[in-house]
Amino acid sequence: MKNDVTDAMINGFKAFHRTYYDDRPDLFDSLVDNGQSPKVMLVGCSDARVTPTALYGSEPGDIFVVRNIANLVPPAEQDGHLHGTSAAVEFAVSRLEVEHIIINGHSHCGGIKALLHGSDGKYVGPWVEIAKDARSDVLREYADASPEEQARALEKASILISLENLLTFDSVRRRVVRGELQLHGWYFDMEEGTLLSYRAEKHQFEPLA
Repeated sequence: MKNDVTDAMINGFKAFHRTYYDDRPDLFDSLVDNGQSPKVMLVGCSDARVTPTALYGSEPGDIFVVRNIANLVPPAEQDGHLHGTSAAVEFAVSRLEVEHIIINGHSHCGGIKALLHGSDGKYVGPWVEIAKDARSDVLREYADASPEEQARALEKASILISLENLLTFDSVRRRVVRGELQLHGWYFDMEEGTLLSYRAEKHQFEPLA
């Protein structure tokens, strides 16, 4: 069996090591001694095409990232179940005291397609149902649109569901009210190579970069 893929990853690590350990040893010395103190939490999709460090040119320690299917945030729940994304939100807001949370959606999202068309996956199906209200709205408002147009609309609408769900966390809501935390909805269009941001006052996404 060829190891081309893993060899490439190992070579990538060697390049990483040269950059941050050989050429700039102070960075990780500081991160080890002082811990992490990112100002931004990003909730991104697990999609291999949408990598936050590549998209935003960030360095180690810059962004606290949690990635899941369709970049969703569930509502705050105390039901005895395991909640990885909720735990990350709690840690970022209460322990790291981040100043920004970004919900970072993107075009051609497989998780959103599963939400739109249905999924029989044991875990994927129930997970994407977090945004089922957005699906109902899109199917009503875009009833005559193509499946591609519906998917794009749902990709954006699901971001708004996650922003709403963030406010169900007491720690998030308190810091937002105090002006200590800002919430953002971003959308990366892979075809166009553009980044859109949701403008609440206009109820629409507009180009950010």
